[in-house]
Amino acid sequence: MITFESPVLLILLALVPTLFFLNHLWKKRGSHISFSFTIWQKEVLPKARLLERFVLLVSTSAFWLGLIALLIAVAGPSISEKDRIHLNRGVDILFVLDESPSMAAQDFSPENRFEAAKKVLRNFITRRDNDSIGIVTFGDRAALRVPPTRDYETLVGRLEGLKLMEMGQGTAIGMGITVACVHLRHSRAQNKIVVLITDGKNNAGEIPPLSAAKIAAEMGIRVYTIGVGTRGEVSIELEDPNTGNVIRGKIDSQYDEELLVEIAEMTEGKFFPATSPGSLESVFNDIDSLETVQQRVRIDIKTEPLHREFILAGLVLLLIAFAIRKIMFREVL
Repeated sequence: MITFESPVLLILLALVPTLFFLNHLWKKRGSHISFSFTIWQKEVLPKARLLERFVLLVSTSAFWLGLIALLIAVAGPSISEKDRIHLNRGVDILFVLDESPSMAAQDFSPENRFEAAKKVLRNFITRRDNDSIGIVTFGDRAALRVPPTRDYETLVGRLEGLKLMEMGQGTAIGMGITVACVHLRHSRAQNKIVVLITDGKNNAGEIPPLSAAKIAAEMGIRVYTIGVGTRGEVSIELEDPNTGNVIRGKIDSQYDEELLVEIAEMTEGKFFPATSPGSLESVFNDIDSLETVQQRVRIDIKTEPLHREFILAGLVLLLIAFAIRKIMFREVL
């Protein structure tokens, strides 16, 4: 943002239109005729050529712009930037996202469960400030896909690139929670949370979900569990990342609500059912409001003076105007 040390001096700019009128438009002004001696032909003056008119216009424009730049310089222009310095740490959040084939169920129209979850996740990320956020995905196995970061642009970019079945075809809920806990173990944040998003029953992995929940509780990590999808038979359609083949069919959709409730209760979190894109968005809004830390922020203002740049620009423009009139048009006055 451009600011001025003496903004009242900008009133001098009001002189420019007046001077321009008196010099170029006022009929009673004491005018002079500018022409080059090279075009003098005794008693006859030819019509000004187009190029000469253009050059004269450039000269006039350079003069007035140069004058404006010098008047602005008198007011002391500068660029001011505000820098928000966070004095305390935000929340550390790891999302644990199920990418098993059932997440391709088509009951979250116009998208499947997986894409709907990614969309809501993206919206959640853009609303946070000063929180370190990361992503773990799981199928037969689990892996950290994005470490906790405050670089939300990179985080969203990596989120968009996630695909179903990259971690296998199973549902290793315990492994997903455990991997998240491992990467939060050194966190110094006041609040450490894991948000588990799944639509299935645990059927893979070496660590049982309740054992993983116990680990989270001992580490002071709160786990929010979200059961995604409607109950009953649901159509699915997805592309196998290994073969490129499109898989279509129907599945009997149901997640283990009792398990998800128990995980949440063990870690002082909360269970949320989500049966539609709207309800999933509402769940994330609830988590957003539940997990807030009062931020202490210091505003640093950095100011960089610009008067030298305006003075230099003004002098260069005036020099251009002078050079055109004295060298090209060879004005006497």
